[in-house]
Amino acid sequence: MNKYNIERRYIDKRQNVRPGLRLVSGTPGFFVSHDTGNPGASADNHFKYFQDLVGRSASAQVFIDDQKILEIIPTGTGIDPAEKAWHVLYNVTTDNERFGDDANDIALGVELCYGGNIDFTAAYDRYVWYLAYCCAKWNKNPLIHIASHRQLDPARKRDCEQALATGGKTFKDLIYDIKTAMEDKTPAPLDFAPLSGYLARTLIDTYVRPTWQAEHEAGNTEAAAHYSRLADNIRSSAGIDADGHALAAAIKLPKSNAQECIIRWLSPAWFAAQAKDNEEGKKHFNNFANALRVAAGMPQE
Repeated sequence: MNKYNIERRYIDKRQNVRPGLRLVSGTPGFFVSHDTGNPGASADNHFKYFQDLVGRSASAQVFIDDQKILEIIPTGTGIDPAEKAWHVLYNVTTDNERFGDDANDIALGVELCYGGNIDFTAAYDRYVWYLAYCCAKWNKNPLIHIASHRQLDPARKRDCEQALATGGKTFKDLIYDIKTAMEDKTPAPLDFAPLSGYLARTLIDTYVRPTWQAEHEAGNTEAAAHYSRLADNIRSSAGIDADGHALAAAIKLPKSNAQECIIRWLSPAWFAAQAKDNEEGKKHFNNFANALRVAAGMPQE
């Protein structure tokens, strides 16, 4: 089911948006289908919104538009365990009646971006795929384990049905499209090649971890967090977790991560080898850079 890349770019931990608490169920118990209610705003727009939000508590783990699937709070699809988000009011009781607990404590909130210049079909396809991927990963039945926000809070909410209606879809269509996607056993062609575990560990041990350590010791918490996420993405691109255990599937490396590693570390190493007339060294760093490009779905050079 590796049809789309999942981008993981987390907002900072703050009580009103990302409290940093694990789902009490460990892995997700069900999924709440939301839409943003903000026509034309992209996944990146919502990352910035929740990164900067003050004065009230609100968030969701995932935002999906016609360009990307963006996790802004860990969900458990990668190496980070699933965390809480504030996507359903606690004083709403329907989630407790249907699923035995509060949605914020055991469910993922998955938001569909829509309207404006967002291509509905492309966004909807990613939305269906992601929910099918999650249901398959945690052995959930979409007919049972997916609820719309409107179903949980009908007095106040109209999502995700309001976004679906803009594309001529109903919530029933969504559920059965997810079910169909889960039944399609044809492997989707990958537009990238996973990074080898050896290269991932070499990159992290030689370059990323020492840089993280320096930033950490200097008290640069944002920079240190960036390099921690970079290491996580590199491991995910090789299909391994922090302990070296295999993940269900390798994840495409974000292009920005590949470019950062190449420009920051591998290109200087290549030029240093060139200055010493070290042809084997030049070949090594060129091949290393190309492996990163391929892992990000970029052309080799």
